[in-house]
Amino acid sequence: MKTGLIMEGGAMRGMFTAGVLDVLMENGLVTDGAIGVSAGAVFGCNYKSHQIGRVIRYNTEYCNDKRYASFKNLVKTGNLYSEQFCYHEVPEKLDPFNEAAFAASPMDFFVVCTDVKTGEPIYHKCRKGDAEDVRWMEASASMPLAAKIVKIGHYGLLDGGVADSIPVRFFESIGYKRNLIILTQPKGYTKKKNKLLPAIRAKYFRYPAFVEAVADRHERYNETLSYISMLEQAGKDYVIRPPIPLEIGAMERDPAQLRRVYETGRAVAQIQVEKIRDFLNAVKAAPET
Repeated sequence: MKTGLIMEGGAMRGMFTAGVLDVLMENGLVTDGAIGVSAGAVFGCNYKSHQIGRVIRYNTEYCNDKRYASFKNLVKTGNLYSEQFCYHEVPEKLDPFNEAAFAASPMDFFVVCTDVKTGEPIYHKCRKGDAEDVRWMEASASMPLAAKIVKIGHYGLLDGGVADSIPVRFFESIGYKRNLIILTQPKGYTKKKNKLLPAIRAKYFRYPAFVEAVADRHERYNETLSYISMLEQAGKDYVIRPPIPLEIGAMERDPAQLRRVYETGRAVAQIQVEKIRDFLNAVKAAPET
């Protein structure tokens, strides 16, 4: 049976995911497929390209660089995180993303975006790791109010977490029946209604389906958590989550805070690494259903 990895987003809580992924790679734990949402997409792509340490390296190196993220960027360009710096300068020059390794890896890698016209999720398979795929990753991580709508083909796209924060059902539907799931909130977390909904209604009034997707996101998210809990209790999926709230800002300037969250992910994964190995081996050995 195919092994799958599902990575939730959560802005800089994604450093937890980065820590987990580095431990998985260091221990030779590779799944047949992976899907990332928002930060889970832009950080998770390094799992397919097998670039251990890259996420923590470039984030700590540039977190204080105003070219990377700043409110000045937001005012001037409509993007809190600079499109040019984050998706061109860093991956192409400053800390190169290994496009060749990404393309050569047999792993299927998907990202989730939200179609602003319909409010529905779009699932894109990234095959080459080229500029087009990076554009889809950018769209997946483009947070409402903090980023411009990303235009790709006939789509207008924003943060995939709006439409499908933890795409376990989608992955099941394409053949990944049992999955390793990395969450960025602790056990018992419940999402509340978005406090910024009035501002979102005002800015995206031309996209009523998108606004409604934001409005009821917490309900769908919490229902998905309940479903995942059921899968976990039944032993069908393996869930990795932080032991406590990570308490880190969406635009974190302190490298020590980024390192703290990253090391939390590493510590959790290191404790569980043999259990994770056993789970993945059991899934691989199971007959297709």
